[in-house]
Amino acid sequence: MFEKLFPNAVLLGTDFWQATLETLQMILIAALIAGLIGLFLGIALLITDTKGLLPKAPVYWLLDKVVNIGRSIPFIILLAIIMPFTRLVVGTSVGTAAVTVPIVIGTIPFFARQIENALLEVDPGVVEAAKAMGSSNLDIIIRVYLKEGLVSIIRASSFTVINLIGLTAMAGAVGGGGLGAMALQQGYQRGRGDVTFLSLVFVLVIVFLTQILGNIAAKIAGKGRTR
Repeated sequence: MFEKLFPNAVLLGTDFWQATLETLQMILIAALIAGLIGLFLGIALLITDTKGLLPKAPVYWLLDKVVNIGRSIPFIILLAIIMPFTRLVVGTSVGTAAVTVPIVIGTIPFFARQIENALLEVDPGVVEAAKAMGSSNLDIIIRVYLKEGLVSIIRASSFTVINLIGLTAMAGAVGGGGLGAMALQQGYQRGRGDVTFLSLVFVLVIVFLTQILGNIAAKIAGKGRTR
């Protein structure tokens, strides 16, 4: 039955496996690097705001504008703009490793803003109480903002990864690897509708699993806070 519905996809079984691994590779590497940098940038936005722990209006203004501009650049244009930088980092502008670079750069400002918004949900009263107890700024960031805002951070991370998955699929249109390239190059461009459809199914499965894992992690974190 499966062979009748997806005749071309069956012949490309090994390629599908390779494309899935490439997509997961892009997701994991980009999520790790962009996650760490975006977390620090989000915290910097939070604490340098006028109501933050270390209010620095010029610094906040600069970081805010960088994040806003970074979020506003369409990904396809970003790919072209930073191509020289991509070649400098990985030695090429095509392939899985190459498209990971712009995916990371495109994800950092998006995640940073998500982190800032997540930490802004922390009750200001808890922050003030920590200050009154003599906690240092670092303690407040780690023990108050990051701990109290953990559920929101997890949800923001899940949302960001799902957005990142979309970028990996889009990267397939410009010489990247993964399921996006499989759908376009092996499917759409060659008139193999079954290949395109199955590639979409694989991407959706990754998205759904990401959402499920994010929800589970958020629930666990939420229960931990109530204890």
